[in-house]
Amino acid sequence: MKYNISFKRNVILTAAIAMMGFFTACDDSIDVTSVDENQYTTSSDAIAYLVNNAGNSGTAMVEFRNQGQAEMYLASSKNAESDVVANLKFDEEVLHAYNDENSTEYELFPKELVSFNSDFQLKKGSNKSGKALVQFATSDALSAQKTYVIPVRVEVKSGSIKLSEKESVYLIFVKDLSAVPTVDKASGIKIISCMEVNDTNPLNNLCFTLKESGKPLIDIVILFSANINYNNETGKVYVYNNPNVQHILDNREKYLKPLQDRGMKIVLGILGNHDRAGVSNLADETARVFAQELKVVCDSYHLDGIFVDDEYSAYQNPAPVGFVSPSSAAASRLCFEAKQAMPDRLVCAYAYGSTSSLPDIDGQQSGTFVDYGIHDYGGSSDLSSNYPGMPKSGMALYSQEFNRGYWTADSNLENMRNDGYGSHMIFAMDPFRDNFDRQKQAMESIADKLFDDELVYDEKPFKKDW
Repeated sequence: MKYNISFKRNVILTAAIAMMGFFTACDDSIDVTSVDENQYTTSSDAIAYLVNNAGNSGTAMVEFRNQGQAEMYLASSKNAESDVVANLKFDEEVLHAYNDENSTEYELFPKELVSFNSDFQLKKGSNKSGKALVQFATSDALSAQKTYVIPVRVEVKSGSIKLSEKESVYLIFVKDLSAVPTVDKASGIKIISCMEVNDTNPLNNLCFTLKESGKPLIDIVILFSANINYNNETGKVYVYNNPNVQHILDNREKYLKPLQDRGMKIVLGILGNHDRAGVSNLADETARVFAQELKVVCDSYHLDGIFVDDEYSAYQNPAPVGFVSPSSAAASRLCFEAKQAMPDRLVCAYAYGSTSSLPDIDGQQSGTFVDYGIHDYGGSSDLSSNYPGMPKSGMALYSQEFNRGYWTADSNLENMRNDGYGSHMIFAMDPFRDNFDRQKQAMESIADKLFDDELVYDEKPFKKDW
């Protein structure tokens, strides 16, 4: 974000993180042997697997109110040689296996609230079936604070096709928001407020609503920023919070819960801190371990996701043990591992530096595990090639910086909306800065051009009180 950050001495974040016994230093004696690839053959059979309507395999996240559904398809690696009929079934063992493998404790969504409306019909000569819907409903027994899982498995009823052992199962992560107000506006565009919390109270996001809809202007709040740090004594990478960030997290009931109670999501920024650790130089195993720590942080403070930003790291050459040379591939690996560790949370990337363009990981396009790609100030290009597989709804264009005065024109907002892009970021909003009148003018334009509405400012700003 190119903004001054206050840095302090390394500290351990929480007791929960300290208890994670699997955090071990990398062993530099690993022997990578050559593999005789002649022993492998490529199957000529058509292999079937499950995908959702976005083309994602394995997992998907669905938030719903009162009733919800997930659109599923049976796809095949080759055109089917005969008509195939298959169906989905609720399979608890799929979730048990996932929890065991990932050391998680996700709960089953009540089976009696789930229904399957139709079979898959995969026609001869086709490589994708018609859709089948997994439908589900709310219940007084469900908590808005929890993520539940609907585990499904596909079974072939007729026809000849093989099933992928791994991808014939699917986990639908579900949050029931029936009791939570929605911030969703009619145009569907999301406003991301990246807050410089060293000097600004995040509660100020409550001050701005829309006159006609009554909805909050802001959809997602990024706390800018926590850091990725290296501990020289332990040789481990960990999450560090400066005193401002830590105070807000320790007092989440005061500073964060009121935002979430209005429907906003809270995302924690992850930024370099002038040492060897960064979001784009972790070796694969280091990235997996760090992703687990990110999950512990999000679990501990009930956060809705992370935002990775490749700035302020002091990368070393040659790379030390446990690290690699900085690259977009390493940054993409971290985002992938973060989504693997917490598929029910947001993973956002700043379209700047190594995170400006992320390649596929393990056969998955980066746009399927990065939810939002947020342009640097003024950036307006389509991000389809930067984050393949990302829908336009996840692309944040024409970002504005309210402290330094990087604004955008009304025509840019209109173009963004007309072209179908679905998000927009503002940075460093603060009612106590001298240029607040200009900030408010920018937010009035957002309300008008993106939502056909009028901004309401309640004139009750929140000072920094810590």
